[in-house]
Amino acid sequence: MTDTKKLCDLCGLIVETPTYTWKTKEGIKVFCCEGCKGIYQLLNEDDILPEPDQN
Repeated sequence: MTDTKKLCDLCGLIVETPTYTWKTKEGIKVFCCEGCKGIYQLLNEDDILPEPDQN
């Protein structure tokens, strides 16, 4: 049985739950915490795809 762990796309720490994500031009990015997600957003704002409106 292989247990592959996802690593944070910013800092490289293990992602315990895939709660913090961004959909980007390169695919889905996952982060270990809200801080890493926010920093990634600041650094890569042009790569993040818009979220569809939820009406």
